Amino acid sequence: MIALAPLGALLLAGCAATRGPVTGTAPGPVAALQIIAFNDFHGHIDADDQTVIPPGSPKGTEKVKAGGAANFAAAVAALRAENPASAVVTAGDMIGASPLSSGLFLDEPTIRIMNRIGIDYSALGNHEFDRGSKEILRMQAGGCAKYTLREPCQILPAFPGASFKFLAANTVREDGTTLFPAYGIKTLTVSGRSVRIGFVGMTLKGTGDLASPSGVAGLHFADEAETANKLVPALRAAGADILAVLIHEGGSVKFDVPDPGDCKYLTGDINPILQKLDPAFALVISGHTHQSYVCDYGKVDPSRPFLVSSAGQYGTLLTRITLDYDFGTKRLVGKHAENLVVTQSADSAAKQPEVADLVSRYDAGALAVRRRPVGKVGGPLTKTEEKSGESVLGDFIADAQLAAMSAPDKGGAQFGIMNPGGVRAAITPAADGTVTFGDLYAAQPFGNIVVTKALTGAQIRAALEKQFDQVDDLRLLSVSQSLRYSYDTTKPAGQRVFDITLNGQPMTDGATYHVAMSNFLANGGDGYPMFAPGAQLADGPSDLEALEAYVAGAAVRQPPVPTRIRNLTPE
Repeated sequence: MIALAPLGALLLAGCAATRGPVTGTAPGPVAALQIIAFNDFHGHIDADDQTVIPPGSPKGTEKVKAGGAANFAAAVAALRAENPASAVVTAGDMIGASPLSSGLFLDEPTIRIMNRIGIDYSALGNHEFDRGSKEILRMQAGGCAKYTLREPCQILPAFPGASFKFLAANTVREDGTTLFPAYGIKTLTVSGRSVRIGFVGMTLKGTGDLASPSGVAGLHFADEAETANKLVPALRAAGADILAVLIHEGGSVKFDVPDPGDCKYLTGDINPILQKLDPAFALVISGHTHQSYVCDYGKVDPSRPFLVSSAGQYGTLLTRITLDYDFGTKRLVGKHAENLVVTQSADSAAKQPEVADLVSRYDAGALAVRRRPVGKVGGPLTKTEEKSGESVLGDFIADAQLAAMSAPDKGGAQFGIMNPGGVRAAITPAADGTVTFGDLYAAQPFGNIVVTKALTGAQIRAALEKQFDQVDDLRLLSVSQSLRYSYDTTKPAGQRVFDITLNGQPMTDGATYHVAMSNFLANGGDGYPMFAPGAQLADGPSDLEALEAYVAGAAVRQPPVPTRIRNLTPE
């Protein structure tokens, strides 16, 4: 049984060709080429409890279990068996923010597994930079050089690096060169005739705001559409017959739209890129938003008939793209795609023994660490934001970081701040309240260092104000129990945040305060550059170590009551 479920597949046929007709050339044999695409795998090598609603299903359809490296490898192999003229590509975040079985080992397991699967190209995503540019270069080249807090090559020696190519067209060094090649060309052969597909790989231009500033030091992330457009002549000169973009930026399509295959229902940051992208490109394989969609941009702009796709997250889906290429006219005469569920199957391990063996080895290495009890918590620590925008888990982590840095030799922190992007998963204690190291790791897998910074009240106020610059996507900084504030989004910018108090006393713009936060946030990450100029007073433990010590430091640590942020916006 093939581990794929083509449920609710969306067919887009008859899209415009990537190249115009060749004058005087008669139509010839039409070949069906295949691209197998995915995105945002994030090191999810285990067949855990991940579920997904099959794409295109009616409202109310139950989720099905999906994903896991062995199932994923079997699914790719099955598609290849159906059409050997295939390329396998990914649109970024293959690694980074990964579960323990991969992340504990610096995502070496995921790279080894993708080598076995045999992918061709991977665009960089923002999470590839979680451990810095030197470490992502090691992911490509191999070796056991240490660039992080964790030890490389723990389970298997001689890490070989990726046998596939990372692509980074818009990741530019100070000397103007790109960190990795801008594009790659895959040759597919059908009945002795060859077609060359050029893939441009890019991360989103906002990566500098999402990655640790130290991890992207000396790098510039250029405009996505401008970068791709400039490469068209080089791709054509290199002989590419079909052009595609692998981009770690995306959007979303609501569940109940009349036609999910019409890109006019696609919303998000991918749209401005599509509006400027050269129509020479036939495909835009996207990611970052963890959403599932396939749509025809030609219905929005007939001059840009891109096929736009995204395969959800964590290896639960694959996008199968079929390209109909006419060898006589040297034209792409049709393209269609569908998102397929990577269903979990009992026989996948037998079909993919090498992949299953790698998963087992790394799972065994992580098992004792994963199950180790840390302490007890008196209820769920939810990631979901309250009506005010406050997160119980975010508050809990801010409290933990304050506790880690409040001593005089740690900078004497007075309160803590936690960015929402650093809170990865909720923590649900066992029936007796026990939480394990694996629970904590799932919540904070990044390995940032907690620091104390000296910041003025004006800098803190500016950061709290900045949260409301994008009201439609409200993601608030979490604060420790010592800080309180109110907001009203209807007020003018600069006046939306008020009544900021520290231990019950008003905060003043001219005073200096000692703040515990991750080094990622302290260096201006997540779009908060106002934190960077402040003096760093002390380094502390890793964020994970601080969280572990906080949980272990009480017989039962109670979840915070989310009353630190008051939403006074009139309804």
